Amino acid sequence: MSHRSGIRRGVIALAVLATSTTGVVAGPSQAGALDASAFPSLMTPAADAAAGDFSTSFESGQPQPRLSTAEAGPNGPRQQNVSGTASSNGSLLGSVTGVTASAENAPGEVAANLADANPDSKWLAFASSAWVRYQLSTPAKAVRYSLTSANDAPERDPKDFTLQGSTDGITWTDVDRRTGVDFSGRFATRTFSVTAPGTYAFYRLDVTAVHSGGIVQLADWDLSDGSTGSGTASPMKTVVGSGPISGFNIKPLVGWTGVKALRYSGGHTADGRGYAWNRLFDVDLPVTAKTTLSYTIFPDMVAGDLEYPSTYASLDLRFTDGTYLSDLGADDQHGVAASPSGQGKGKILYANQWNAVSLDVGKVAAGKTIDRVLVGYDNTGGAKKETRFGGWIDDISVRGNPAAVDGSDLTNYVDARRGTNASGGFSRGNNLPISAVPNGFTFFTPVTDANSQSWEYNYQSQNNSANLPVLQGLAISHEPSPWMGDRNQMSVMPSIATGTPTGSASGRGLAFDHATEVARPDHYQAVLAGGLTAETAPADHGGVYRFTFPASAAKGSLVLDTRDDNGTFTVDAATGTMTGWVDNGSGLSAGRSRMFVYGTFDRPASAVGIAPNGHTGTRYASFDTSSDKQVVLKLSTSFISLDQARKNHALELADRDFDAVRAAAKQAWNGRLGVVDVKGANDSDRTILYSNLYRLNLYPNSQFENTGTAAAPRYQYASPVAAKSGSATATTTNAAVKDGKIYVNNGFWDTYRTVWPAYSLLYPEVAAEIADGFVQQYRDGGWVARWSSPGYADLMTGTSSDVAFADAYVKGVKLPDPLGAYDAAVKNATVLPPSSAVGRKGLDTSTFLGYTSTNTGESVSWGLEGLINDFGIGTMAAKLAKDPATPENRRPQLEEESKYFLERSTHYGNLFNPKVGFFQGRAADGSFPTDFDPEAWGGDYTESNGWNFAFHAPHDGNGLANLYGGRDALAKKLDTFFSTPETATKPGGYGGTIHEMLEARDVRMGQLGQSNQVSHHIAYMYDWTGQQWKTAEKVREIMRRLYVGSEIGQGYPGDEDNGEMSAWYVLSSLGIYPLQVGSPNWAIGSPKFEQVTVKRTQGDLVVNAPGNSEKNIYVQGVTVNGQKHKSVSIDQSEIAGPTTVDFAMGDKPSDFGARAQDAPPSDTQGTEAPKPLKDATGPGRG
Repeated sequence: MSHRSGIRRGVIALAVLATSTTGVVAGPSQAGALDASAFPSLMTPAADAAAGDFSTSFESGQPQPRLSTAEAGPNGPRQQNVSGTASSNGSLLGSVTGVTASAENAPGEVAANLADANPDSKWLAFASSAWVRYQLSTPAKAVRYSLTSANDAPERDPKDFTLQGSTDGITWTDVDRRTGVDFSGRFATRTFSVTAPGTYAFYRLDVTAVHSGGIVQLADWDLSDGSTGSGTASPMKTVVGSGPISGFNIKPLVGWTGVKALRYSGGHTADGRGYAWNRLFDVDLPVTAKTTLSYTIFPDMVAGDLEYPSTYASLDLRFTDGTYLSDLGADDQHGVAASPSGQGKGKILYANQWNAVSLDVGKVAAGKTIDRVLVGYDNTGGAKKETRFGGWIDDISVRGNPAAVDGSDLTNYVDARRGTNASGGFSRGNNLPISAVPNGFTFFTPVTDANSQSWEYNYQSQNNSANLPVLQGLAISHEPSPWMGDRNQMSVMPSIATGTPTGSASGRGLAFDHATEVARPDHYQAVLAGGLTAETAPADHGGVYRFTFPASAAKGSLVLDTRDDNGTFTVDAATGTMTGWVDNGSGLSAGRSRMFVYGTFDRPASAVGIAPNGHTGTRYASFDTSSDKQVVLKLSTSFISLDQARKNHALELADRDFDAVRAAAKQAWNGRLGVVDVKGANDSDRTILYSNLYRLNLYPNSQFENTGTAAAPRYQYASPVAAKSGSATATTTNAAVKDGKIYVNNGFWDTYRTVWPAYSLLYPEVAAEIADGFVQQYRDGGWVARWSSPGYADLMTGTSSDVAFADAYVKGVKLPDPLGAYDAAVKNATVLPPSSAVGRKGLDTSTFLGYTSTNTGESVSWGLEGLINDFGIGTMAAKLAKDPATPENRRPQLEEESKYFLERSTHYGNLFNPKVGFFQGRAADGSFPTDFDPEAWGGDYTESNGWNFAFHAPHDGNGLANLYGGRDALAKKLDTFFSTPETATKPGGYGGTIHEMLEARDVRMGQLGQSNQVSHHIAYMYDWTGQQWKTAEKVREIMRRLYVGSEIGQGYPGDEDNGEMSAWYVLSSLGIYPLQVGSPNWAIGSPKFEQVTVKRTQGDLVVNAPGNSEKNIYVQGVTVNGQKHKSVSIDQSEIAGPTTVDFAMGDKPSDFGARAQDAPPSDTQGTEAPKPLKDATGPGRG
């Protein structure tokens, strides 16, 4: 890590703050007990805000808060065991009135950070020796001092230094000298006794040598007078500053919006509960029935404290009757108590990230009047005297009549930006804000980085100096995931340049504001700097751009660009048409081919040409906008040919204007979203639910085109899996053009778990078509892709299309070619692949050993995923053998193969080491490793560790339980799993921390990596143990806590991945989950809403849960069509037609599902573990 990025990733340091020394007092006689007289700022009222709505983001010209002003209660300040500068016993930090240094790294790594009692901030000087000086308000005798090492680069630690004192700041006396000092690690504190103490008003730490290099850095420097009290006490700090300097997915040194934010910080002065309320604003705001409060908050992760103390904070309101909002039982938008302690205990806030909080004030306080806005900290979570906390607050808003969502159009609940405030360092989805038709051929997305082929739209992290995002283009995309990369990208960007517009992506960028941005499935719109408005509306094979230029612009231009030099465009000014091709793509865009484009402008161009400073194919077209301010471009695409792009234009765009294209897309989306109708949900819940349905229906994608007519369509496609011939030209592909429909863009390792079961339940007809679209890959290229991007990408473990299609078939989906799907799966399971991009790895030995050995990388993942797929093949074969449509001559073989694959699916026991109680990598000679840590990541486990693979046989839960010693032992294993913290400190085979580790840590549910797909079944594994109520607890906590942040581009706890993370929520909200993928069974969880109706062609599925709430989460009983249902599993046949499932809910655990016979069906019966068959061949065996 370079010195200029010396803050540890994910650790926040203080920025420069507006400070105040008013109210700093000597230590009280009772730890943490503060007296009102200690806070003279209480007697200095700030100017009142005007009556009515109130808002501020602390910018110049906006309401400014009181600084570090404790709230006065009837018995003095509302503050106990907390101080703004709490540190060591006898600390003099509260007396520090000035900090200067010989050098510092402004604005973030400044000398003032040494006095903040926060080890996550630091002082850094670009010199091998440097000094820092404290000035005290009153001369004091320091008898001890302590130094705390910073977050990284131990070579920068002070090695030799001298402590000096001065009465005037000019003449210095050495009072202590140290040489050869070492620190035990990062954030380590060394305490030293002063050898020659004296009384001084100034102290200076003179660092004369570091361990190596030319940089000095230090986190904290504390001085102590040796008294045994808690040190100098002061109010909790609340000051306006420039925002966090480091964190996940942020622009440093700004607020969430604007360039300022409010800093809160302090520390505990004793063990146990500590709290402090500070007064910010005096207001006069009547509370209506609709009044809401909203704000954003960024809690620091202080010194890696996994108790997350900074999250015990919230805004609060005081009313004229003397009551406080925090005492009235208000909940936030997710049903978590909105008080400071409630937010902390509810684990609803992510550390080192911005969070959005909103709550319905009118629900609990209608008729009252707000007279103060406060910030509170109330840590009831077992804090210690050493506990420090801090964070930032921005965008405070109190609204008496906030805008409501128009629910008559379900697309209004969808925010396509969910998951875009993310990165490769910490994922909150890693999505693009895509407009498209469901399962569409073409994506439209805004891009803030037009030259990227991965993270093309950054919500905040790449904002400009005014903290606004900058649009560089409205792009065509085909990205399945940023990790896979994009392909066939191009963009269109408007310009009001009076001369020739630039082709430079950064040069043509225009700022916009998320507040005026519209990102829906059917429509994207941004109001750009200069008064431009840019919009897109999607069709299937193209879409329409609409640009509205400002009144002052007599000329408007459009820049047509690609992300690199692999593409070109031609614009005919006279006819107002454009043609071209694009042939770019990431390294994992296997099987991609050239894309052809055809477009028509709504008028002839006044000028066309090469846009300078762009790529070789970058072009521009200018238009006379002196009277008609709108310029419209209808653009179509094809992978077959330029002529086919023209045909797609004629079929989908030529006779429709922007509004008609948008209306058609809206209708298509409302058709998909309207399948689920929910009652008992607030707007936040509906945004999460319908945005998740949008993501589910966005993937996979069609890659076929109509080469016939609208009346007599003929579907063909440029194959991503068949061999190419020759080279592509400017007008024709070199890909093999095939008849039929093919689908692409799916990572089956992710999607088999929830996406395919969700399609089967909600959209069985769609499921049938898209499944056959992947079987088409088998017909063309001999295999179904493990990761279709669009062809055979060599990534992830398991041939999981096997179990995905089997699950659809056994759940009643009418596959067009079930035998073809089955044959593709059997080939995956039995035939050695010709390359690593297809089929199963390690198959040459695993068939005979009975497990995938460590000769294959990520062997446990390959082995256990393979057995889940074998289970699906076995169940599919059994049903095919009885299917009347199956030819008679195939039935005996199917019956035999069903037995073979179902038996093979029990071989998970071959990877279980009973000596350690975990699934482990196993060598070909049968040995297990002797050095094993189940918390270590990587190695034999894909994107996970031994703990998260400890339950990786969900298809045979009874057999798995028996491996552990029975269902009680399985429950105990799960309990230990959920109580063992993930610390993200054991990278194991990865050698360094990967983003999945950090995301799993911040799930804060023990070892559960719910942020990654491989762990998504684990919360439901309690269904096998007779303790279904624990499944209900875990599932509801996940839904409540981990899908937050929709308002600010978050929404997910990790990579969303082709709708999988979304489908988990959708299915779980119904109270059911496909725990045994490949079977007709649905495991019971805990429904989210009071009523959900799934509108299906075969009859509605109605799920009722009257009285459901964030308190009443426990299932007391279930009936299906009026019949009592005791099992924790529901067979698909029970819900295949019109069905009503009634859940009785309560606030206490029940004995629902407690009997052994209530568990889901399992191939393993009784109490014995599976006894896999062994290969009869081999040395000594024939």
